[in-house]
Amino acid sequence: MVSTMPSKASLGTFGVWGSHLQWADRTDQLAELEELGYGTFWIGGSPGIAEAERAVAATRSMTIATGIVNVWQSDPEQIAAGFHRLASDRFLLGVGVGHRQIDQSYEKPYDKLVSYLDHLDHLDVPAESLVLAALGPKVLRLAADRTAGAHPYLVPVEHTAHAREVLGDKLLAPEVTVVVEEDAATARAIAREQLSFYFSLTNYTNNWRRWGFSAEDVAGTGSDHLIDALVAWGTPDQVAAKLRAHVDAGADHVAIQSLNGHYAELAAALGL
Repeated sequence: MVSTMPSKASLGTFGVWGSHLQWADRTDQLAELEELGYGTFWIGGSPGIAEAERAVAATRSMTIATGIVNVWQSDPEQIAAGFHRLASDRFLLGVGVGHRQIDQSYEKPYDKLVSYLDHLDHLDVPAESLVLAALGPKVLRLAADRTAGAHPYLVPVEHTAHAREVLGDKLLAPEVTVVVEEDAATARAIAREQLSFYFSLTNYTNNWRRWGFSAEDVAGTGSDHLIDALVAWGTPDQVAAKLRAHVDAGADHVAIQSLNGHYAELAAALGL
């Protein structure tokens, strides 16, 4: 049985986040990201353990993490069985509640997350091998109390600073969306095409309002002010500076989701 999570050092300061739906036929490219110096690949889009097993097999030293296993969609017994079957110290199990508008249940999301953690604990999945998708203060505190840390998604740098205060010395690994594009209108258009879905989800819009953005900012497909706070865009060097701002605010690791690739250029700009 795996008894420890990958160390903070083994995750590296920067990794890559990619939906399993988009990366399903690109597993061979994980080795390329590994060679570029990215320490972790986060499998997004509510993956299962099978995707993690393929990613671990396709890499040599890169940490593989789920970002995140959806507690409404994945049976805890199956996830625990896969975790023990994988038995790798290069695997970090990220879990979360997904989106209330999509994942319907009579059980409250927070209660569902707690009961899921209880199940995993009963099935001998160690807390130090778990992280939670966490936005609000209640789930951030749960991450600090019950797991190795938190994996927030689509947050401004101010959230990273707050999450560090709540988590103490636990792992903080936010996802940051990026567009390698100098033209502001083009970069924002690429970002809006990807992010338009999230503006219909109250867990995200409420979180952005929590950080001072107005109803007008979160309406439609978002104001320029909000897009610029959520998405790091510009030249590779400009994007790298915005990614480092999350590290300066307290992130141990930043999971980079580039909407238009350029991972080699970003790796060079980050000095990987």
